[in-house]
Amino acid sequence: MLEGENRRDFPRVTIDCPASVRIGQDGLAEGAIVKNLSGGGFLLWLDHAIETDAVFEITVAPSTPITPPLTARVKVVRCTAVPDSEGSYSVACAIEEILPTRPLASAE
Repeated sequence: MLEGENRRDFPRVTIDCPASVRIGQDGLAEGAIVKNLSGGGFLLWLDHAIETDAVFEITVAPSTPITPPLTARVKVVRCTAVPDSEGSYSVACAIEEILPTRPLASAE
């Protein structure tokens, strides 16, 4: 195998986009930042750790109106503390299912 060979199924796109996640049975939404995404998953930052294999819903709503929001059910692959941050965790997630996205409320 060649050194540095990328074995990913989908290319990774670096972004810095706010997202909303619903974790646990209470279903309360909390904020997250998506750091990169691909056709197979997300890397996001949360303010707390989450267990490997946890499943939750994420909605990414880009700030540009030309890009539609994306909602998916994801499964945590790994969670590690972000070095040199105060309480941020890097959470790698695999997409399990793309979900219908509810229309965003418009400001009138």
